[in-house]
This record gives sequence, structure tokens and C-alpha cells, in this order.
Amino acid sequence: MKTIAVIPARFAATRFPGKLLETIGDKTIIRMVYENAVSTGLFDAVWVVTDSNVIAEEIHSIGGAVKMSLREHNSGSDRIAEAIADLDVDVVVNIQGDEPFVAKEPLHDLVSCFNDDRVCVASLMKRFGKGDEPGNPNQVKVVCNTFNDALYFSRSLIPFNRNLLSQSPVFKHIGVYAYRKQTLMDFTSWPAGVLEQTEMLEQLRYLENGIAIRMVETTNSSIGIDTPEDLEKAREYYRTISS
Repeated sequence: MKTIAVIPARFAATRFPGKLLETIGDKTIIRMVYENAVSTGLFDAVWVVTDSNVIAEEIHSIGGAVKMSLREHNSGSDRIAEAIADLDVDVVVNIQGDEPFVAKEPLHDLVSCFNDDRVCVASLMKRFGKGDEPGNPNQVKVVCNTFNDALYFSRSLIPFNRNLLSQSPVFKHIGVYAYRKQTLMDFTSWPAGVLEQTEMLEQLRYLENGIAIRMVETTNSSIGIDTPEDLEKAREYYRTISS
């Protein structure tokens, strides 16, 4: 099974433009993500896919591999699909360019899902813990069935805890995905559904089209950087693990 990692890296992020070139320690965020992905040794290749010459230059400066987007895209998945359309590959792992602390163990578990022929898409989740903000709409929540396939993703707090005696955990979605190549190519041919447009969450397009997303629980800490406040949290976390 040929597996590659692709890191979509858009410069003009809506909430935090240029964030991928901000630094944590002595490295840019996009460099940290790329080097962490390569260091896992899990992939036949790792690519950064970007529309930005500045981001491309940053990755080229460390000998990294870059593909330039040829068109404008509405999502990272669309950007990846363009890049891998002509590649001979079985499974594609989408590592978000703003998730600097992605680690080997959860990526290994994610790729292992595809030993089950029924799995077409997989992603990561983590129980909310200290320092997390379940009420923050930028921290996406997910609920699953008994097979750990996602039932729904939301920016709202789910499930709603009407039964105060319930011990149901709340899971945060971590934006690392893996897909079979054909499933990703199919995704790009589907129009955005009502739920996707309402929540502004592209993963809902799979659920709206009947494609299950196998969720893998991880205990690894991950800080997705959507805002300047997230960046400060990431810097503080890095100082903690580096000291």
C-alpha cells in the first residue's frame, strides 16, 4: 500500500493570514509540520502543496518537496486532489499545515485503519482536557457510533448534556485526515451540502454523501493554529516540552 503525506499550505488564511510563516521556537510553523511528518518514516513521500511562493521557498530552503497549486481552491482537500490526481498512490494523508505538533503514533494508527477494506476516510480525535475550550467554535467537536465512525461534526458543543448524570466524553476533532485516493477524487466532484455550508466544515461533505469517517482516538496533544491566541498557546506549549 503506497502512502504519501500531503500538507496543504495556503498563505491567505481567513482568520489569520500568513500564520504558517509565524515561528514557534526557531522554526516556522510550516517547516515544523513538514519536518515532523518526514521524521515519522511512515510515508513514501511528503509534499507541501501551496499557492504561495514564499511558503514554497521556505520548504525548498530545507530541501523539502513542494507542489504549486495551479488553481484557486475552496478547501485543503481540493488543493490536495489537484496535486495527487496523476500520482500512483493508494492512501493520502492530509496533515494540516497549522498543526505543528503532529506525532508518529497517531499517524501510524490512522494509516493502519486502511488495513480494513471498508474504510475510505479516517481522521483523529482527542478527549477535551485541561486548557481546551469545548465552547469555542474554532475547536470542532465530533460524536461517533459504536464502531468509531463519525455521526456528526459541529462547531457547537455536542452531545448536549441534558442528562447531568451522563458520563459521555466530549471529543475534539484534530484536523488530520487520510483517504483512499479515489474517495478524495470523488469528494471534489460533489457540491458542498447544506450542512457543510452551514457549519463551514468540509468533512461534513463525506457524511452528507454517505461516506463513513473512521475516527481514531489519540492522547497526543495537538494545537491547531486558527488565531493569534492559538499561536501563543502553541508557543507556551513548545516552551514547556522543550525545557
